Amino acid sequence: MILLSGVLLLFLSWISLHGEAAAESCRGAQCHGKESADPRPCTGAHCPVGRHSRPPRQFAPTVQGRAAQVVGSQHHAHQGSPRAASEVHPAAHPQTLRGTRIAAPELGCADADCAAPGKHVQPTNDTRDCRGIECRLPLRIRPKARAKSCVGEGCVADPEDQLPPVHLSDRAAQFLGDFPEFGYPSSELGGAPLGVQLTCDIKPGENEVPSEDALILHLQLAKGQEKLVEALRAQQMVIRDLQQKLADQQEALLSQQREILEQQRRMYEQMDVVKAQYGLLSDTVKQVSFQGLQGELQSYFESHLAGLQSQARSHLQKSYAVHKVDMDSKVMDVIGEAHFPQPLLGCPSPCGPEEFCDFQKDPPQCVKCTMCPPGFFLISQCSPTADRMCQDRDECLELPNICGERVKCLNTPGGFRCLGVSEREAVMGLCGHDYFYNQELQECQACSDCDGEPVTVPCTAISDAICNPLSESQLSQAWGATVAVPSVRTSGGHIFPGLQLNIRSKQSTDLLSNEAGQVTFLQHGLVWLDHNFAIKHSCRNFLQVGMRLNGSQEEEGRDLSGVRIEQPDGKYFQGVSISSGVEVEPNHTLTLLLRSPNQYCNQSKDIHVYDVTAPSLSLLWLSHDTGAVAMSAQMSLLSHYQTSYRPTFRMTSVSDPYMISLTHDSRGIRFTESGVVKFVLQQALYSMGHTCIREGFSLIAYTNHNGTGQEATQAFKTGVNYRDTSITLSGAVNVDSGDTLSFEITSPSQCNIRYFGDSTGISMLSLIWIPSAVSSSLSATVSRTGLPFGAVRNKPLLFQQISSDTPQVHLARSGEPHSRKNFMFHEKGTANVALNLKLIHSCNIIKLTLHQVGGPGRGGQGQAGPVAQQVSGYMPEGSEWASIGLRASFQVQNGTAVYVTLDCIRGRVNQITHEGGTNISILWIAV
Repeated sequence: MILLSGVLLLFLSWISLHGEAAAESCRGAQCHGKESADPRPCTGAHCPVGRHSRPPRQFAPTVQGRAAQVVGSQHHAHQGSPRAASEVHPAAHPQTLRGTRIAAPELGCADADCAAPGKHVQPTNDTRDCRGIECRLPLRIRPKARAKSCVGEGCVADPEDQLPPVHLSDRAAQFLGDFPEFGYPSSELGGAPLGVQLTCDIKPGENEVPSEDALILHLQLAKGQEKLVEALRAQQMVIRDLQQKLADQQEALLSQQREILEQQRRMYEQMDVVKAQYGLLSDTVKQVSFQGLQGELQSYFESHLAGLQSQARSHLQKSYAVHKVDMDSKVMDVIGEAHFPQPLLGCPSPCGPEEFCDFQKDPPQCVKCTMCPPGFFLISQCSPTADRMCQDRDECLELPNICGERVKCLNTPGGFRCLGVSEREAVMGLCGHDYFYNQELQECQACSDCDGEPVTVPCTAISDAICNPLSESQLSQAWGATVAVPSVRTSGGHIFPGLQLNIRSKQSTDLLSNEAGQVTFLQHGLVWLDHNFAIKHSCRNFLQVGMRLNGSQEEEGRDLSGVRIEQPDGKYFQGVSISSGVEVEPNHTLTLLLRSPNQYCNQSKDIHVYDVTAPSLSLLWLSHDTGAVAMSAQMSLLSHYQTSYRPTFRMTSVSDPYMISLTHDSRGIRFTESGVVKFVLQQALYSMGHTCIREGFSLIAYTNHNGTGQEATQAFKTGVNYRDTSITLSGAVNVDSGDTLSFEITSPSQCNIRYFGDSTGISMLSLIWIPSAVSSSLSATVSRTGLPFGAVRNKPLLFQQISSDTPQVHLARSGEPHSRKNFMFHEKGTANVALNLKLIHSCNIIKLTLHQVGGPGRGGQGQAGPVAQQVSGYMPEGSEWASIGLRASFQVQNGTAVYVTLDCIRGRVNQITHEGGTNISILWIAV
């Protein structure tokens, strides 16, 4: 048996040696087709490569410290090409196996179990025909054929037959060659090599995956990756669809908002038209004094306006409800979808927290979100793609009894209106908390919410809150100009239709412009005007000088005031002063007019104007930030009196009826808060009787405080007989809350006087109330001693202060420089001076001049200059007293002083009275 085994081993070795030598020849049944009877497998270089034949594995001679790496080819080469076979199955590079459990390989043939070489072998799925370890080795490293080693005790090893020692790395390579799992896969897997890699990081007992499971895992991962890609593509399609839906929804919302805004604009336009028509009709009705018709028309138009507003509001609410339903239905299509990090195409950069992307602009850009106005409540907050939406608050529904049980409430945008309620009831607090009465709209409006900003002026019953601090612009400003009569173009030059006087000034300002002999205002505010005019004429009847304010080129304008100059038969100059207070707007123009009631007045022959050296027209402008209030009123059209006359007033305009109102008998003006009142009253009259000339007329202003009346100021006017003339009084007086201001005209007995007026402002009252916080006033009369008399040439007048001192201005006291002469200013501001002087003189011309020391443009404290000047002539024949006065406005600085001088030309001054008819009032206003 031992001998037979040895022979068998030698035979096998010989077969392997000859097989190596004849590797290039093709033998076997597969070499010649199916007809061959040779059952042996195909061997040799020319054998075709198939699923049942594989090239031998090649191993590196050594393995250096890493796990074996068996890599299968991933190229699909042609099966019949030898080169493809060699490329598809590259040689594996075995390395040292550490910590890897390998299944026991199926070793080659041994002893009696081996089959005969010529025995027919039935083909199976496993095509590994070569069963020895030598078959797995490359040709260059295969061991030579040798006899079977001796087994047993009696065997002696042949030295020539001893094999060289095999290294551990070679032994590992031999073992790797015997393991089919690390070589090529079985035919069931398609003959494709596996991509399984064993690394040294794998520890024994961890992450051990058989080769077949690794392949299955690899295929599952590939399929899962394909599914993931498909799912991502489907999600991208969904994202695009959702973005398109959102874009469509935004476009729909924008169109809805545009429709709502357009409807609101149309509604407001209709309301404005109705209000304008109602205002025009109301003014017409007031002028013709149809009280009953006015009430009926007022109720009709208010009901019509209420119906129009209700229809517009219901239409707007219906349209908004429809749009809201459509919007909700569209928004529901995308509820539950994922949020997208990328914004929609629109604004180039993300908008801020209080901004939204306005798609109406081209290109879209970020716009600041609007705030809900007072009287509106919030519907929707501001979003990155839409502005916030506000809704008008219906106060009539929220507070049913806000106007009382019997008074109808009408809702308005931002407020409400109580129908049939007078202004007096409204300004007494009917509007309630957080509302104020708007005089222009004649309704209650919601107070402004400052929203964190400082409140400069809180909301009151008749004024809205002021949130911003007072602007740095000036509160007051003064401007002066000279006035001249235009040259005569023709030989006649009748002035009956009216002659416009030329206003000329070198002083430029941003307040107004002076062109074509008139003044055009550039800013809105309150204006006080003073004009000193001296003329000698021989026109039949009288002349009238006045002020006219034109709103625009299309409007006719209105006369602010007018003063009549009686007929003196051309014997002496007459000096008159005309004043007025009015509220102006930009582009309003002011003109001065000289008129005659008939055609018997020739400009070239009958008129001689005295050219004074100082500006004859002065203007005091007040900003609305001062809180000043302007009022004007007219007197009765015709009345006859022989005794004292107390005029009754009919208010024509007032900027704030809460602050200024008429008394119950319409003979006085009542003030709600304390302040300073600058006023002027001008009354036209016609007198008959010789006593009228001798004693003249006096116009007195009274202030009534808590039932106690006190004379504030007084003016004297020389009397006339069978002549038309005017008496005027201007001054400034302090008033407290609840005080009233009234007037009285005294005349001598047996003097018949006819008081009348017309639309030219010849009988009117004009005043401006200024808060005490920005203004002050001082009153004085001439001193009892030290007054000039006799031949007086530019002598200063001395005064005695009547009112209390103010921090801004005072009369120089004893011990101070220019005692009783200078009025000293201690703060920068704007001043207005009104001076009335009652005296007896025989001067041909008497001049009264107001000088300023240390003012703007005066060049220092020591240099003086005239601010205003007035001229008068002889005393009328038969008169006991004469009068002269002037008025002016000018800028002052800290340290500015003013004083008054009297000049008599060709005559003398006999007496100046310190009692009624002589006074000076100074008004100071902060800049």
